[in-house]
Amino acid sequence: MRFGIDRLLNEPELRTELEGRRVALVAHPASVTSRLQHSLDALIDIGVNVTGAFGPQHGLKGDKQDNMVETADEIDPRYGIPIYSLYGEVRRPTARMMECADIFLFDLQDLGCRIYTFVTTLLYLMEEAAKAGKSVWVLDRPNPAGGPVEGTLLVSGQESFVGAAPMPMRHGLTMGEMGCWFKAHFGLDLDYRVIEMTGWQPGHAPGYGWPADRVWINPSPNAANLNMARAYAGTVMLEGTTLSEGRGTTRPLEVLFGAPDIDAAAIRAEMEQLAPKWLRGCALRECWFEPTFHKHVGMLCNALMIHAEGRFYSHHDFRPWRLQALTFKAIRRLYPDYPLWRDFPYEYELDRLAIDVINGGPSLRDWVDDSEAEPGDLDELAEADEMDWRETIAPHLIYT
Repeated sequence: MRFGIDRLLNEPELRTELEGRRVALVAHPASVTSRLQHSLDALIDIGVNVTGAFGPQHGLKGDKQDNMVETADEIDPRYGIPIYSLYGEVRRPTARMMECADIFLFDLQDLGCRIYTFVTTLLYLMEEAAKAGKSVWVLDRPNPAGGPVEGTLLVSGQESFVGAAPMPMRHGLTMGEMGCWFKAHFGLDLDYRVIEMTGWQPGHAPGYGWPADRVWINPSPNAANLNMARAYAGTVMLEGTTLSEGRGTTRPLEVLFGAPDIDAAAIRAEMEQLAPKWLRGCALRECWFEPTFHKHVGMLCNALMIHAEGRFYSHHDFRPWRLQALTFKAIRRLYPDYPLWRDFPYEYELDRLAIDVINGGPSLRDWVDDSEAEPGDLDELAEADEMDWRETIAPHLIYT
């Protein structure tokens, strides 16, 4: 199969409209060709007039570790072109930045999750391009989580940098498809194009979203492998809690929790009693770790690790958002007074609890904290929203 960047490089007819135009590239470390050459180098090597580049959260080089760690603008030492940061003084391209090019190529590897900020970066770029009369082309890449949809829709008024629009946590789209929906949903008047992938089959073995013949490169520092990408729509919610998500270890965001004062085996047993079907599609393994930084640094934490990989993975049964929600519910039942929700500035949102920012509203937190609420109550909320979302995106799907 070919990703969008590979088709653009190998099919000259796709580049016809780039001739004589100034081009900017939005990229990060995973923006590479099938030969692992970075897209910026590859485009310049074939003569594309690249006059600027943009780095999203974690930077063009992917060197910034945590959330709200900003990157400065710079001049690329090899090519002498400006490298603008979309996670520094601004997160939305300025009018001055938009002057650097006529066509903007967006080549970011996504994880298929609303909260992964590259989704919002695409929307902001499209909105500013519409204002400035510029073109946006998405060089499409796989959604490694495949096509499944999961979670409640973001509530109107709860928008943020990790919640661009009313979509569920696990959106089931590629960035190319997402841009098609953004253009329709927001009524954007701009030249928007998708350089489509060929041969991508998101619902089929062996990759179920990620092709078996492509190596994994971290799109952000803590997105270390396909297992993380599959689990992320659930485990990212740990960022809004006092529980460790495994930062400071070699396998971040692949655990349902880590804490020095919670019995992982007891939590798993409670989860199996509450909603056994929500544990399907993966294996859970009790483990221990001691974070070298971040939450519970230097403390021995008991944890449950997710294995949504190999023979343990069932693509159509695995539901990470529900699995993570069930973990919170089990903790609340066994440790009713546990200080679960972390109150701190999250992605520049200062007035809302981080867990609510992450979920696009308070419904999940309310369900966890309500001692009378059952798994079926959350299922009912989510299933209605998931059905609505599938109907909404159906006209914008490119790959079937």
